Amino acid sequence: MFYATIASGQSIAVDWDQSAGYSTEDVSAVQTKLRASGDVTPEVRFNITGVWGKQSEESDAFAAAYPYTEHPVVLDAYVERTFRPAGRLFGVRLGRYRTPFGISSESDQGYVGFQRDPLIRYDDCFALSNTFFEHGADIIVGWPRLSVEVSVGASRDVGEHTRSAGLNTVVRGQAAAGSVIVGMSYIDTQSHLSRAEPELALNIDAGADASPALAPEQEHPSAQGSARFGGIDVRWMRGGVQLRGEFVTGDPFDGARTHGGYIDLIVHRPFMGPVTAALRAEHITHTDLSIAVLHGERYTAATRVRLVHGFIAQVQIVHNSQTLPQRRPTAVDIGVFHSLRFN
Repeated sequence: MFYATIASGQSIAVDWDQSAGYSTEDVSAVQTKLRASGDVTPEVRFNITGVWGKQSEESDAFAAAYPYTEHPVVLDAYVERTFRPAGRLFGVRLGRYRTPFGISSESDQGYVGFQRDPLIRYDDCFALSNTFFEHGADIIVGWPRLSVEVSVGASRDVGEHTRSAGLNTVVRGQAAAGSVIVGMSYIDTQSHLSRAEPELALNIDAGADASPALAPEQEHPSAQGSARFGGIDVRWMRGGVQLRGEFVTGDPFDGARTHGGYIDLIVHRPFMGPVTAALRAEHITHTDLSIAVLHGERYTAATRVRLVHGFIAQVQIVHNSQTLPQRRPTAVDIGVFHSLRFN
């Protein structure tokens, strides 16, 4: 009777999401996502996600978890199984999946109120990217409160910047104590960006209006070498209040260094009803051949409101420091989302 009950509970869920947004940076975007997930057997689950989106121009606006491409693309396509022998934890995932570095899941980045990647997770900022994907195997072992995860695969990224072909390895450890979760991650992968153009170089000591710090004869050669990053992430939650953050540092290619991080405060208390409020403060610095080419801070205030019949509205105000190139000092992003589920 026990196994019959599990078998009868198997189902396939199909989710269809449609979103649209406009930013005062003169960026508009529309996107469609279709996901199918469910049980292959009582112990094995699958997840397949496809998206298609159009953006009026390249921007990190409305790109918190998805790429914008000229044609539909598959993001996740994997099967996974989790075992719990004698209270221990063992899980395996095979197929195409997001690179499991730090706070990386789709829900963590795209469904808490923010509509932009953290700077250290945007593919144009010489660090990581939320659109890194692997074709490979991911294994997790340990206990529910203390585990180690190892991913070995080949790059299958989507979006404008994709990593070179080659073997990628990610190691992540995670521990939980009470309301606190602490993780440490390390990735050894291929570079996905060339060196910065000389005209982007900043003389930080001279301020945002300084002239380019590189002379014409100092033009950068193409990027060489692998990308290696380490990171630590911390999450605390209690009573509808979540405080979390990540700090990442490493080498995007030979001769360059990037470090940065962010802190989020996310609040959804019972008296707030359908409203979730979120605040973010972040920083990033990138040096290339000892020249600072990216340096700055960004601050975001966001709100997410559940409306009727599966509609969600999100509004955020983003303030960039003057040392962040090619970004307006302040922008307002407005997005509307609609979700349907079929079982």
